[in-house]
Amino acid sequence: MKLNAIVAGVGMTPFGKHMDTGLKALGAEAVKQALADAGIEQEALEAAWVGNAAAGLVTGQESIRGQVILRSIGLGKLPVVNVENACASASTALHQAAAMVTAGLYDVVLALGVEKLYHADKRKSFGAFSGAVDVEAMQEIMQRLQEGAKQSGASAGSSGAGEKRSMFMDIYAAAARGHMSRYGTTVEQFAGVSAKNSFHGSMNPRAQFREALSVDQVLAAPMIAEPLTRPMCSPIGDGGAAVVLVSEAKARQLGIERPVRVVSSVLRSGWDHEYDEEGAGELCSREAYEEAGLGPQDLDVVELHDASAPAEIMAYDYLGLCPKGDGGKLIDEGATRLGGRLPVNTSGGLLRKGHPVGATGIAQIVELTEQLQGRSGKRQVEGATIGLAQNGGGNIGSDVAAMCVTILKS
Repeated sequence: MKLNAIVAGVGMTPFGKHMDTGLKALGAEAVKQALADAGIEQEALEAAWVGNAAAGLVTGQESIRGQVILRSIGLGKLPVVNVENACASASTALHQAAAMVTAGLYDVVLALGVEKLYHADKRKSFGAFSGAVDVEAMQEIMQRLQEGAKQSGASAGSSGAGEKRSMFMDIYAAAARGHMSRYGTTVEQFAGVSAKNSFHGSMNPRAQFREALSVDQVLAAPMIAEPLTRPMCSPIGDGGAAVVLVSEAKARQLGIERPVRVVSSVLRSGWDHEYDEEGAGELCSREAYEEAGLGPQDLDVVELHDASAPAEIMAYDYLGLCPKGDGGKLIDEGATRLGGRLPVNTSGGLLRKGHPVGATGIAQIVELTEQLQGRSGKRQVEGATIGLAQNGGGNIGSDVAAMCVTILKS
Protein backbone atom coordinates (compact mmCIF):
# COMPACT_ATOMS: atom_id res chain seq x y z
CA MET A 1 0.00 0.00 0.00
CA LYS A 2 1.45 3.35 -1.04
CA LEU A 3 1.39 5.62 2.00
CA ASN A 4 0.74 9.32 2.33
CA ALA A 5 1.03 10.36 5.96
CA ILE A 6 2.99 13.36 7.17
CA VAL A 7 5.17 13.56 10.27
CA ALA A 8 3.96 16.60 12.21
CA GLY A 9 6.16 16.17 15.26
CA VAL A 10 8.63 13.85 16.95
CA GLY A 11 9.83 13.29 20.50
CA MET A 12 12.29 11.01 22.24
CA THR A 13 13.72 10.51 25.71
CA PRO A 14 17.42 9.92 26.25
CA PHE A 15 18.01 6.17 26.04
CA GLY A 16 19.83 4.49 28.91
CA LYS A 17 19.55 2.99 32.35
CA HIS A 18 16.55 4.61 34.06
CA MET A 19 16.03 2.38 37.09
CA ASP A 20 13.90 4.97 38.92
CA THR A 21 11.75 5.97 35.95
CA GLY A 22 8.71 3.89 35.06
CA LEU A 23 7.13 2.96 31.76
CA LYS A 24 4.47 5.65 32.16
CA ALA A 25 6.95 8.46 32.70
CA LEU A 26 9.15 7.40 29.77
CA GLY A 27 6.19 7.19 27.42
CA ALA A 28 4.69 10.44 28.67
CA GLU A 29 7.90 12.39 28.10
CA ALA A 30 8.17 11.20 24.49
CA VAL A 31 4.49 11.97 23.78
CA LYS A 32 4.67 15.47 25.26
CA GLN A 33 7.76 16.26 23.19
CA ALA A 34 6.11 15.04 19.98
CA LEU A 35 2.96 17.06 20.62
CA ALA A 36 4.98 20.20 21.36
CA ASP A 37 7.06 19.62 18.24
CA ALA A 38 3.85 19.31 16.20
CA GLY A 39 2.38 22.40 17.84
CA ILE A 40 -0.89 20.69 18.74
CA GLU A 41 -2.76 19.95 21.95
CA GLN A 42 -3.19 16.34 23.02
CA GLU A 43 -6.97 16.64 22.63
CA ALA A 44 -6.41 16.79 18.86
CA LEU A 45 -5.26 13.17 18.76
CA GLU A 46 -7.84 10.82 17.27
CA ALA A 47 -6.15 7.44 17.82
CA ALA A 48 -2.92 5.95 19.11
CA TRP A 49 -0.76 2.91 18.39
CA VAL A 50 1.62 1.97 21.19
CA GLY A 51 4.53 -0.40 20.64
CA ASN A 52 6.05 -2.36 23.50
CA ALA A 53 7.69 -5.77 23.59
CA ALA A 54 8.62 -6.77 27.12
CA ALA A 55 6.66 -4.91 29.79
CA GLY A 56 4.66 -8.00 30.69
CA LEU A 57 7.80 -9.88 31.69
CA VAL A 58 9.98 -7.05 33.00
CA THR A 59 7.46 -4.77 34.77
CA GLY A 60 4.40 -7.02 34.99
CA GLN A 61 2.22 -4.61 32.99
CA GLU A 62 0.17 -6.64 30.53
CA SER A 63 -2.83 -6.17 28.26
CA ILE A 64 -3.42 -2.39 28.53
CA ARG A 65 0.09 -0.94 28.34
CA GLY A 66 -0.78 1.90 25.97
CA GLN A 67 -3.92 2.90 27.84
CA VAL A 68 -2.03 3.02 31.15
CA ILE A 69 0.72 5.22 29.71
CA LEU A 70 -1.61 7.63 27.93
CA ARG A 71 -4.13 7.89 30.77
CA SER A 72 -1.26 9.03 33.02
CA ILE A 73 -1.16 12.30 31.03
CA GLY A 74 -4.92 12.65 30.76
CA LEU A 75 -5.34 11.01 27.37
CA GLY A 76 -8.50 8.93 27.44
CA LYS A 77 -11.44 8.23 25.15
CA LEU A 78 -9.39 7.81 21.98
CA PRO A 79 -8.91 4.30 20.56
CA VAL A 80 -5.59 2.78 21.63
CA VAL A 81 -4.06 -0.21 19.85
CA ASN A 82 -1.33 -2.07 21.71
CA VAL A 83 1.33 -3.46 19.37
CA GLU A 84 3.76 -6.22 20.35
CA ASN A 85 6.06 -7.43 17.57
CA ALA A 86 9.46 -8.10 19.14
CA CYS A 87 12.13 -5.51 18.26
CA ALA A 88 9.87 -4.34 15.41
CA SER A 89 7.05 -3.31 17.78
CA ALA A 90 7.47 0.44 17.29
CA SER A 91 7.95 0.32 13.52
CA THR A 92 4.85 -1.88 13.31
CA ALA A 93 2.91 0.70 15.34
CA LEU A 94 4.07 3.43 12.95
CA HIS A 95 3.22 1.27 9.92
CA GLN A 96 -0.33 0.76 11.17
CA ALA A 97 -0.81 4.41 12.16
CA ALA A 98 0.43 5.65 8.78
CA ALA A 99 -1.84 3.20 6.95
CA MET A 100 -4.90 4.46 8.86
CA VAL A 101 -4.12 8.08 8.05
CA THR A 102 -3.51 7.21 4.39
CA ALA A 103 -6.82 5.34 4.28
CA GLY A 104 -8.60 8.48 5.52
CA LEU A 105 -9.87 7.08 8.81
CA TYR A 106 -8.04 9.67 10.92
CA ASP A 107 -6.37 13.05 10.47
CA VAL A 108 -4.19 13.15 13.60
CA VAL A 109 -2.71 10.06 15.25
CA LEU A 110 0.06 9.09 17.63
CA ALA A 111 2.60 6.31 17.23
CA LEU A 112 4.55 5.60 20.43
CA GLY A 113 7.25 3.08 21.27
CA VAL A 114 8.37 2.59 24.86
CA GLU A 115 10.37 0.03 26.80
CA LYS A 116 11.93 -0.68 30.20
CA LEU A 117 14.50 -3.46 30.07
CA TYR A 118 16.77 -2.74 33.01
CA HIS A 119 15.77 -4.72 36.08
CA ALA A 120 17.49 -5.67 39.31
CA ASP A 121 17.12 -9.30 38.20
CA LYS A 122 19.14 -9.50 34.95
CA ARG A 123 17.52 -12.80 34.09
CA LYS A 124 14.24 -10.97 33.51
CA SER A 125 15.94 -8.63 31.04
CA PHE A 126 17.60 -11.46 29.13
CA GLY A 127 14.42 -13.52 29.32
CA ALA A 128 12.61 -10.82 27.38
CA PHE A 129 14.82 -11.64 24.39
CA SER A 130 14.66 -15.41 24.86
CA GLY A 131 10.91 -15.22 24.32
CA ALA A 132 11.42 -13.77 20.82
CA VAL A 133 12.13 -17.19 19.34
CA ASP A 134 10.03 -20.36 19.09
CA VAL A 135 10.15 -21.32 22.77
CA GLU A 136 8.90 -24.84 22.03
CA ALA A 137 12.09 -25.33 20.04
CA MET A 138 14.31 -23.65 22.66
CA GLN A 139 16.33 -26.74 23.55
CA GLU A 140 17.04 -27.43 19.89
CA ILE A 141 18.01 -23.79 19.25
CA MET A 142 20.40 -23.66 22.19
CA GLN A 143 21.97 -26.97 21.25
CA ARG A 144 22.49 -25.81 17.67
CA LEU A 145 24.09 -22.53 18.81
CA GLN A 146 26.41 -24.30 21.25
CA GLU A 147 27.45 -26.97 18.75
CA GLY A 148 28.09 -24.36 16.08
CA ALA A 149 30.22 -22.34 18.47
CA LYS A 150 32.28 -25.38 19.51
CA GLN A 151 32.83 -26.48 15.91
CA SER A 152 34.19 -23.05 15.02
CA GLY A 153 36.38 -22.86 18.13
CA ALA A 154 34.27 -20.13 19.73
CA SER A 155 34.86 -20.91 23.40
CA ALA A 156 33.02 -17.86 24.80
CA GLY A 157 30.01 -18.67 22.62
CA SER A 158 29.79 -22.26 23.84
CA SER A 159 27.90 -21.39 27.04
CA GLY A 160 26.01 -18.61 28.83
CA ALA A 161 23.45 -17.72 26.16
CA GLY A 162 20.25 -16.39 27.73
CA GLU A 163 21.84 -16.30 31.19
CA LYS A 164 24.81 -13.96 30.98
CA ARG A 165 23.66 -12.22 27.79
CA SER A 166 20.81 -12.04 25.31
CA MET A 167 20.72 -15.25 23.29
CA PHE A 168 20.37 -13.05 20.19
CA MET A 169 24.05 -12.16 20.51
CA ASP A 170 24.78 -15.87 19.95
CA ILE A 171 22.45 -15.91 16.94
CA TYR A 172 24.23 -12.87 15.51
CA ALA A 173 27.64 -14.37 16.33
CA ALA A 174 26.78 -17.53 14.40
CA ALA A 175 25.58 -15.44 11.44
CA ALA A 176 28.77 -13.38 11.62
CA ARG A 177 30.99 -16.45 11.49
CA GLY A 178 29.02 -17.66 8.47
CA HIS A 179 29.40 -14.29 6.73
CA MET A 180 33.15 -14.32 7.36
CA SER A 181 33.42 -17.81 5.91
CA ARG A 182 31.31 -17.11 2.81
CA TYR A 183 32.41 -13.59 1.89
CA GLY A 184 35.72 -13.01 3.61
CA THR A 185 34.33 -10.33 5.90
CA THR A 186 36.82 -9.56 8.65
CA VAL A 187 36.49 -8.97 12.37
CA GLU A 188 38.19 -5.60 11.78
CA GLN A 189 35.31 -4.62 9.50
CA PHE A 190 32.80 -5.57 12.19
CA ALA A 191 34.82 -3.49 14.66
CA GLY A 192 34.75 -0.67 12.12
CA VAL A 193 30.95 -0.59 12.33
CA SER A 194 31.12 -0.15 16.11
CA ALA A 195 33.81 2.53 15.84
CA LYS A 196 31.82 4.44 13.19
CA ASN A 197 28.61 4.32 15.18
CA SER A 198 30.42 5.34 18.36
CA PHE A 199 31.68 8.43 16.51
CA HIS A 200 28.12 9.28 15.47
CA GLY A 201 26.74 8.52 18.93
CA SER A 202 29.34 10.75 20.60
CA MET A 203 27.50 13.70 19.04
CA ASN A 204 24.00 12.55 20.03
CA PRO A 205 22.86 13.94 23.40
CA ARG A 206 20.13 11.26 23.64
CA ALA A 207 22.50 8.32 23.05
CA GLN A 208 23.09 5.78 25.80
CA PHE A 209 26.87 5.73 25.17
CA ARG A 210 28.74 8.91 24.18
CA GLU A 211 32.35 7.69 24.09
CA ALA A 212 34.01 7.53 20.67
CA LEU A 213 35.94 4.27 20.22
CA SER A 214 38.70 3.26 17.83
CA VAL A 215 38.77 -0.06 15.97
CA ASP A 216 41.58 -1.21 18.26
CA GLN A 217 39.53 -0.36 21.36
CA VAL A 218 36.56 -2.32 20.01
CA LEU A 219 38.75 -5.34 19.30
CA ALA A 220 40.41 -5.17 22.73
CA ALA A 221 37.08 -5.14 24.62
CA PRO A 222 35.81 -8.25 26.46
CA MET A 223 34.63 -11.10 24.22
CA ILE A 224 30.91 -11.86 24.42
CA ALA A 225 30.46 -14.57 21.77
CA GLU A 226 33.05 -14.96 19.04
CA PRO A 227 33.66 -12.78 17.06
CA LEU A 228 31.55 -10.25 18.96
CA THR A 229 33.25 -8.11 21.60
CA ARG A 230 31.11 -6.02 23.92
CA PRO A 231 30.98 -2.85 21.72
CA MET A 232 29.81 -5.02 18.81
CA CYS A 233 26.64 -5.89 20.78
CA SER A 234 23.76 -3.49 21.35
CA PRO A 235 23.02 -2.81 25.03
CA ILE A 236 19.65 -3.23 26.70
CA GLY A 237 18.04 0.08 27.61
CA ASP A 238 15.05 2.08 28.77
CA GLY A 239 13.39 4.84 26.77
CA GLY A 240 10.53 6.12 24.68
CA ALA A 241 10.04 7.66 21.23
CA ALA A 242 6.91 9.14 19.65
CA VAL A 243 5.66 10.48 16.32
CA VAL A 244 2.54 12.50 15.53
CA LEU A 245 1.25 11.71 12.04
CA VAL A 246 -1.29 13.82 10.16
CA SER A 247 -3.12 13.81 6.84
CA GLU A 248 -2.23 16.20 4.01
CA ALA A 249 -5.27 18.36 4.78
CA LYS A 250 -4.32 18.62 8.44
CA ALA A 251 -0.71 19.42 7.54
CA ARG A 252 -1.91 22.36 5.43
CA GLN A 253 -4.17 23.50 8.26
CA LEU A 254 -1.28 23.35 10.73
CA GLY A 255 0.99 25.19 8.30
CA ILE A 256 3.80 22.65 8.58
CA GLU A 257 6.76 24.32 6.88
CA ARG A 258 9.13 21.36 6.50
CA PRO A 259 6.84 18.35 6.00
CA VAL A 260 8.37 14.89 6.10
CA ARG A 261 6.22 12.35 4.33
CA VAL A 262 5.99 8.60 5.00
CA VAL A 263 6.06 7.48 1.37
CA SER A 264 6.30 3.73 1.97
CA SER A 265 6.32 1.24 4.81
CA VAL A 266 6.44 -2.51 4.27
CA LEU A 267 5.88 -5.03 7.05
CA ARG A 268 6.50 -8.74 6.49
CA SER A 269 7.12 -11.91 8.46
CA GLY A 270 10.01 -14.21 7.67
CA TRP A 271 9.63 -17.72 6.27
CA ASP A 272 11.60 -20.94 5.93
CA HIS A 273 14.18 -20.71 3.15
CA GLU A 274 17.75 -21.64 2.34
CA TYR A 275 20.57 -19.34 3.47
CA ASP A 276 21.31 -17.96 -0.01
CA GLU A 277 17.66 -17.44 -0.97
CA GLU A 278 15.76 -14.17 -0.60
CA GLY A 279 14.47 -13.44 2.90
CA ALA A 280 12.25 -10.89 4.61
CA GLY A 281 14.89 -8.16 4.47
CA GLU A 282 15.27 -8.35 0.69
CA LEU A 283 11.53 -8.57 0.11
CA CYS A 284 10.65 -5.63 2.39
CA SER A 285 13.32 -3.36 0.94
CA ARG A 286 12.41 -4.20 -2.66
CA GLU A 287 8.71 -3.55 -2.04
CA ALA A 288 9.44 -0.34 -0.11
CA TYR A 289 11.56 1.00 -2.98
CA GLU A 290 8.84 0.08 -5.48
CA GLU A 291 6.10 1.76 -3.42
CA ALA A 292 8.17 4.92 -3.04
CA GLY A 293 9.28 4.96 -6.67
CA LEU A 294 12.88 5.13 -5.47
CA GLY A 295 15.98 2.98 -5.27
CA PRO A 296 18.95 2.61 -2.94
CA GLN A 297 20.87 5.08 -5.10
CA ASP A 298 18.37 7.79 -4.09
CA LEU A 299 18.93 7.48 -0.34
CA ASP A 300 20.70 10.23 1.62
CA VAL A 301 20.67 8.71 5.12
CA VAL A 302 19.79 5.33 6.64
CA GLU A 303 18.93 4.16 10.14
CA LEU A 304 19.13 0.37 10.32
CA HIS A 305 18.85 -2.35 12.93
CA ASP A 306 22.44 -2.82 14.10
CA ALA A 307 21.56 -5.00 17.09
CA SER A 308 25.07 -6.29 16.48
CA ALA A 309 27.86 -4.89 14.33
CA PRO A 310 27.65 -7.77 11.82
CA ALA A 311 23.90 -7.12 11.45
CA GLU A 312 24.68 -3.71 9.95
CA ILE A 313 27.02 -5.16 7.34
CA MET A 314 24.48 -7.87 6.46
CA ALA A 315 21.76 -5.23 6.10
CA TYR A 316 23.89 -3.34 3.58
CA ASP A 317 23.51 -6.43 1.37
CA TYR A 318 19.77 -6.87 1.48
CA LEU A 319 18.96 -3.15 1.39
CA GLY A 320 20.82 -3.04 -1.91
CA LEU A 321 23.48 -0.63 -0.67
CA CYS A 322 26.22 -2.84 -2.16
CA PRO A 323 26.63 -6.12 -4.08
CA LYS A 324 25.96 -9.15 -1.91
CA GLY A 325 28.87 -9.90 0.37
CA ASP A 326 30.57 -6.53 -0.14
CA GLY A 327 29.22 -4.84 2.99
CA GLY A 328 32.59 -4.89 4.71
CA LYS A 329 34.07 -2.84 1.87
CA LEU A 330 31.69 0.04 2.65
CA ILE A 331 33.23 0.21 6.11
CA ASP A 332 36.78 0.14 4.72
CA GLU A 333 35.89 2.96 2.31
CA GLY A 334 34.19 5.10 4.96
CA ALA A 335 31.11 5.20 2.71
CA THR A 336 28.61 4.90 5.59
CA ARG A 337 30.33 7.33 7.95
CA LEU A 338 29.25 10.96 8.26
CA GLY A 339 30.87 12.67 5.30
CA GLY A 340 30.67 9.47 3.23
CA ARG A 341 28.38 8.93 0.26
CA LEU A 342 25.59 7.33 2.38
CA PRO A 343 25.79 7.89 6.16
CA VAL A 344 24.25 5.02 8.13
CA ASN A 345 23.13 5.18 11.76
CA THR A 346 23.93 8.84 12.31
CA SER A 347 22.15 8.51 15.67
CA GLY A 348 24.81 6.05 16.83
CA GLY A 349 22.51 3.17 15.95
CA LEU A 350 21.37 0.54 18.40
CA LEU A 351 25.01 -0.09 19.29
CA ARG A 352 25.50 3.37 20.82
CA LYS A 353 22.12 5.11 20.96
CA GLY A 354 20.78 2.04 22.75
CA HIS A 355 18.09 -0.55 22.14
CA PRO A 356 14.97 -0.33 24.31
CA VAL A 357 13.38 -2.79 21.94
CA GLY A 358 9.80 -1.49 21.92
CA ALA A 359 10.99 2.06 21.22
CA THR A 360 13.73 1.40 18.67
CA GLY A 361 11.72 1.54 15.43
CA ILE A 362 10.22 4.95 16.16
CA ALA A 363 13.54 6.27 17.48
CA GLN A 364 14.85 5.61 13.96
CA ILE A 365 12.00 7.72 12.53
CA VAL A 366 12.81 10.53 14.98
CA GLU A 367 16.43 10.60 13.79
CA LEU A 368 15.49 10.52 10.11
CA THR A 369 12.82 13.22 10.49
CA GLU A 370 15.27 15.56 12.18
CA GLN A 371 17.88 14.79 9.51
CA LEU A 372 15.44 15.55 6.69
CA GLN A 373 14.44 18.80 8.40
CA GLY A 374 18.04 19.89 8.86
CA ARG A 375 18.04 19.93 12.65
CA SER A 376 20.56 17.27 13.62
CA GLY A 377 23.36 19.61 14.63
CA LYS A 378 26.84 18.13 14.38
CA ARG A 379 25.37 14.91 12.97
CA GLN A 380 23.59 16.65 10.11
CA VAL A 381 23.82 15.05 6.67
CA GLU A 382 24.06 18.00 4.31
CA GLY A 383 21.09 18.30 1.96
CA ALA A 384 19.37 15.10 3.12
CA THR A 385 15.90 14.69 1.60
CA ILE A 386 15.30 10.90 1.56
CA GLY A 387 15.82 8.50 4.46
CA LEU A 388 15.24 4.79 5.03
CA ALA A 389 14.61 2.94 8.30
CA GLN A 390 15.01 -0.84 8.65
CA ASN A 391 13.83 -2.50 11.85
CA GLY A 392 13.59 -6.26 12.44
CA GLY A 393 12.62 -8.42 15.37
CA GLY A 394 12.61 -11.98 16.63
CA ASN A 395 13.96 -15.08 14.93
CA ILE A 396 12.35 -18.28 13.67
CA GLY A 397 14.37 -20.88 11.84
CA SER A 398 16.40 -19.27 9.06
CA ASP A 399 14.78 -15.85 9.06
CA VAL A 400 13.69 -12.88 11.14
CA ALA A 401 10.21 -13.11 12.68
CA ALA A 402 9.18 -9.55 11.76
CA MET A 403 10.73 -7.01 9.39
CA CYS A 404 9.71 -3.44 8.59
CA VAL A 405 11.28 -1.06 6.06
CA THR A 406 10.05 2.54 5.94
CA ILE A 407 11.04 5.37 3.58
CA LEU A 408 10.64 9.04 4.44
CA LYS A 409 10.91 11.99 2.06
CA SER A 410 11.02 15.72 2.74
